[in-house]
Amino acid sequence: MRGQLESPETPVTYSLPIGEEQVPLNALLGKTLRLEALGVINCVHCGRKTKKSFSQGYCYPCFTKLAQCDVCIMSPEKCHYDQGTCREPAWGEQFCMTDHIVYLANSSGLKVGITRATQIPTRWIDQGASQALPIMRVATRQQSGLVEDLLRQQVADKTNWRALLKGDPEPLDLCAERDRLLNNAEAGLTELQSRFGLQAIQLLPQAESLEIRYPVEQYVAKPQSANLDKDPVLEGTLLGIKGQYLLLDTAVINIRKYTAYQLAFSAG
Repeated sequence: MRGQLESPETPVTYSLPIGEEQVPLNALLGKTLRLEALGVINCVHCGRKTKKSFSQGYCYPCFTKLAQCDVCIMSPEKCHYDQGTCREPAWGEQFCMTDHIVYLANSSGLKVGITRATQIPTRWIDQGASQALPIMRVATRQQSGLVEDLLRQQVADKTNWRALLKGDPEPLDLCAERDRLLNNAEAGLTELQSRFGLQAIQLLPQAESLEIRYPVEQYVAKPQSANLDKDPVLEGTLLGIKGQYLLLDTAVINIRKYTAYQLAFSAG
């Protein structure tokens, strides 16, 4: 799904890509949706048919050869570009050797995360964050991963999806949390700045927290995740949209998980 934040005072506007069309979703709140997996999965990179989707949309051959599916994408601190073993050096130079932001977010509670500077606020919307604050700008993805690895000794780096879909988290003073975390990690950050240079790892003390609202009419007390591989048809009333989740009264579904799937979609 694609989410657009027009202002902090209004909920995120969502649309669902179906073929060449963008289906507006906010207007469908309260209506019955039906999604059906048609049994066809096409790799998002090469287009070939595959029986199983790997890493949210790839066939197995692409999963094993593309840089964007390598272990260092999930664990940036394990980047091996400098060792000359990057699967696709040109891809790495374009997407990894560029400015990244280390941030704090409040989704199911306080968490630390990283993203390319060009992906703000898209990354936060995709995670369903209710609050987000950039705390550091770094020169490469690996460096952002090293900073994240240092900070996650104090705070989570994952979102609890069940807590995310049960309701909005308690508001946090993210600036105060930033100061606390950075103060505790001062020695480690100084070491990283000595290693890579002050220009490579820069604090963002003047950054402001962003508040994000989502189009949710009703949260689910005990969210149950739909699995279109086991039950290809999902039907129910749309209660809300948050992150990459559709909240139906029958189940919740992570749309991104089915990126490579051919789906039939209807609303009434």
